[in-house]
Formats: sequence, structure tokens, C-alpha cells
Amino acid sequence: MRAFASALAFTLSTLLVAFAGSAVARVADDAQLQRLALCQDSWLDWKDDAVRMSRLANYFETRFDRSASDAAFTPRSPTKVLGWSVSQVYPQSVGMGVGFSLIVNADHAKARAGIEGQLRRPMTCATSDGVRSCEVPLGSGRTAVLMTEQNGRAPSSLVGCYYFYQQ
Repeated sequence: MRAFASALAFTLSTLLVAFAGSAVARVADDAQLQRLALCQDSWLDWKDDAVRMSRLANYFETRFDRSASDAAFTPRSPTKVLGWSVSQVYPQSVGMGVGFSLIVNADHAKARAGIEGQLRRPMTCATSDGVRSCEVPLGSGRTAVLMTEQNGRAPSSLVGCYYFYQQ
């Protein structure tokens, strides 16, 4: 009976170590990035709030490196939004517009389903110049957007919150 108890204890401890290791390996979604990318929070609304802007600046300085060639930031460690890996963050733009956007490792269909599920609203989509783009207005000055190159077949997509077009 003692041998059985020892074997059972060993098996359970091995399973606990395996599960603990796999839990550590998973990366949780970054709630702040997700809220900014899906228009639930807006740095534009905070621009006159020194405390909030300071916290946002500190957040970026500690978690991201700025690209030397453009306005992108790259995560210093694995970062996810809606379960997708984030490869770049654009904290002040969505293409030529003012907003906040991310490049995620998700094709158009997955990204659209995830965004619509999170926002609980359907997106309106069109294809132009080889880019499949979708949007859903979320109130005054906020539109959630999705853009995927190669007519929506590229393996990564831009997800973001568009405030207005920069003239």
C-alpha cells in the first residue's frame, strides 16, 4: 500500500509541475492594449490629463522599444491581444489617421470574428487596392478598424481605433 501511495504522490507532483510550467508559458492578453485598440479607452480623451498620460508613457517605456525607422513600437516580451501575438504597436496612428493600432498575427477572418465577438457588433467590410478593411463606429470620434493586406489573405492584420483623419 505504501508503494502505491508513493507512486501516486510522485505522479501527482509530476502533473502539478507540468501544469504549472504550462501555465507560466502562456501569455495573458494585455488588457490596456486591447482597450486602446478597440476604442474602449482613448489617449485622445486623456491628452489634457497629465497623470493618465504619464502612466501611459511609463507603460510604453517599460514594455516596448521604439523603432528607429518609423512610429512603431515593438514589444520587449511576448504580448497578446484577443489571444493573438502583437508584433507592432502604433500608439498615435491608424495609417494616415489619428488613433491607436496594433499589428497582430491573425488573418482577416480570425481578427474580424474576434473583434466582432469582443465588441458584440458587426463590422462593415470592403476591399480596395488589395486591402480588406472593416470598421464599426463606436460613438463620436471613435471607429474600430481592421485592415488586412493581400485582399484579406495576409497572415497578420492591423487592428485599431480611428479617431479622425490627419490632414
